[in-house]
Order: sequence, then C-alpha cells, then structure tokens
Amino acid sequence: MDSSIAFMFGEANRGKELMVFDWDKAATLIKKRGAKYAAAGLANDWECTGGDILEDGEIPEDTYTFLASTWATPELDIDGCTIDCYKMQSETDGWNAETFWPESARLILFGK
Repeated sequence: MDSSIAFMFGEANRGKELMVFDWDKAATLIKKRGAKYAAAGLANDWECTGGDILEDGEIPEDTYTFLASTWATPELDIDGCTIDCYKMQSETDGWNAETFWPESARLILFGK
C-alpha cells in the first residue's frame, strides 16, 4: 500500500482504539497446527508491517513487525493460511505495535 494512503487511513481513524496482534491466539494456533513457520502483519499493508514471527520453530532474533492499527486488521499467516488475529488494546496487558512474543504467548508456545 502506498504510504500516503496508509497515512490517510490513519488520520481518518485517529482516536479509535487500536487493534493489536493477539499473541496468545497466535501461539495457540501455531502450537495446535505444529507449525514451524509463521508470519504476521497488517491487512492490506504487509509490505510495510509484516515479518516472520517464527522460523524453524524458533522465535527469530532479527525481524520487523508493526502489529497494531486503528484501521488495518492484524493477521497471522501459517503455511499460507491468513487469518485475523487481534484483540482490542483494552483487552490486553498493555500490548502495542512493538510487542513481540510476550511471556504469556511464549508459555503457550513452548510451555516453559
């Protein structure tokens, strides 16, 4: 998506509550499917927001994601299947666009 269009959407939705990526749901789905690879991004803006969140069954050290928006739905991609995967920010423990594998999701995925 052109960055000027993304900016317009952002301005049009200023003040609305953020949809943030639901890391616990993602961890549950990844574990249930036995996936070794997963990615996450914002609908219609993956080229600027998306990135790998699981590589060869491990959390990557060097990746980029931006997973919160008032207008673009956070999505999870497992093996080419993309699904909506978000909570409203008020339903989280302070997650935001920079949240990456919070402890609750790591416990679900790895059970440690």
